[in-house]
Amino acid sequence: MIVELRTLRFFVAVAEEQSFTRAAERLLVAQPAVSHQIRSLEKELGEALFERNARSVRLTEAGRVLLPMAAQTLADADRVIAEFASRAALVTGTLLLGAVDGVDHTRLPEILGAFHRQYPGVAVQLVEGRSAELISRVENGELDAAVVALPEHSLPQGMRSVVMLEDEIVAVVPVDSPLVGRKTIPIELLSGKTLISYGQNSGLRAWLQSAFDAAGIDFSTRYATNDGALHVALVEAGVGVALTVGTDRTLAGNPRVSGVPISPSLTYRKALIWRGTQQATRPLRALLALNPGLA
Repeated sequence: MIVELRTLRFFVAVAEEQSFTRAAERLLVAQPAVSHQIRSLEKELGEALFERNARSVRLTEAGRVLLPMAAQTLADADRVIAEFASRAALVTGTLLLGAVDGVDHTRLPEILGAFHRQYPGVAVQLVEGRSAELISRVENGELDAAVVALPEHSLPQGMRSVVMLEDEIVAVVPVDSPLVGRKTIPIELLSGKTLISYGQNSGLRAWLQSAFDAAGIDFSTRYATNDGALHVALVEAGVGVALTVGTDRTLAGNPRVSGVPISPSLTYRKALIWRGTQQATRPLRALLALNPGLA
């Protein structure tokens, strides 16, 4: 029995994305290629690895057994590649990395810590910005990579990505609000409320607009700012209801406000993106090779 690393990467991508379509987008291949690799792997192992239906893809018991072993195998292979890449040539230079607000809640700090230990000769320049701007700057080569909120629509052609955080938008209300205590707030209940949320230049704005459009509700923010702390402060001041990312640090342990999930769930993903169609810089190649799941 010979299982190729490429096949294991396909398996891990489907398991993590819970979707053949998203896995194909992440791997920059056609979906039939992903399906073919998974079928071949299942045939070789003699067991089904995924339960498939029209809406979701879930691991079977065999898939759950295989996942940690596949991840470890890929991690070991990536470490070998990284080790010999560093032996072949001392990696120096600058890694230009864009980042939106809230990346401290993603795996980025951990990844950069490992990167620094392995490649201390590389200077990492972090460039702050909004998702749309950073995506454009990666596309035109101004940045090597960036961590952004994935847009509602697909990334530009040739762009690769790996999810680093799944988060959701919550409704932030005062603790004495009648909405507190609910498991979720139906999105229809936000109709007519004074809404506080992100500005037009935020990557989350168009995504929120689409969610409200789908529910047939007008989405007009009376107070628009990309500062999550200001969202919370305005709620505390009695201005209205804020639609804010659930991991915002000003929500944690705040006794004056409560973040309540919205129904249907307004989840979104932050991902590391880079150009897959261009020759990557040496620092970026080292970053991708060092970390399992990025290469």
